[in-house]
Amino acid sequence: MRFRLLETGAHDAAFNMALDEAVLEAVAAGASPPTLRFYSWTPPAISIGYFQGMREEIDLAACERLGVEAVRRVTGGGAVFHNAEVTYSVVMREGHELAPVDILESYRLICAGLIAGIGRLGVNASFAPINDIVAFAPGTTPGAAHNPTPGAPPPGEPKKISGNAQTRRKGCLLQHGTLLLDVDVETMFELLLVPQEKLKGKLIADVKQRVVGLRSLLGREVGYREAVDALIQGFGSAWGAELERGEPRADELERASVLAKERYRTEAWKFRR
Repeated sequence: MRFRLLETGAHDAAFNMALDEAVLEAVAAGASPPTLRFYSWTPPAISIGYFQGMREEIDLAACERLGVEAVRRVTGGGAVFHNAEVTYSVVMREGHELAPVDILESYRLICAGLIAGIGRLGVNASFAPINDIVAFAPGTTPGAAHNPTPGAPPPGEPKKISGNAQTRRKGCLLQHGTLLLDVDVETMFELLLVPQEKLKGKLIADVKQRVVGLRSLLGREVGYREAVDALIQGFGSAWGAELERGEPRADELERASVLAKERYRTEAWKFRR
């Protein structure tokens, strides 16, 4: 099994989403092979799922004040704050051994790469259907006694460390997701609209109990480069795949620029629901 491996660095939200779609189109046309991509976001961004309403989910004034971009994904799911994280995307034709008809099984197969990569960093993680990965304190398994790093989950109490989303179109599967390096819950809730302001404190506390970043788990700094290197090894080993480093094709980059301008940055796309 072979995948093209792309590391495209940091881009703005619209271009990141546009390049994912451009790669999907190229794979669908047979111009590009199955592709695994890693990237990050600059400036920070918040993305909403395809079926969400931008005005209902996001405080756009807060985004402008804090310099955070807002974008709509082609995949489903909820709002995600993209800040201290590694983002990956994978595109392949439907019918590929990692893209069975059963959506849950495809999540399980693809996320095995993330789990293996997280394991290389010393963190015990597991798949949490439908599309999350949860982590336990390093050196422990559920139910084992340990002395946790401050902020790390006790055994038996896993915390979400990765969320993933998927779409299928043009005969292809596109899945993208995050590996959290750190979690800034306070800023996230400044950007999200909460139905009742008095609930915000409770929601922040709840998220802190349920979500964790690698830095808290390991009690040390974990950089983007270290995390990407571990994930590359993890995806390769878990999938039994040969990852061949490459660059986006010129036509993919050109198409991404057009999609970013004509779709992802437009009011019509952002506020279509």
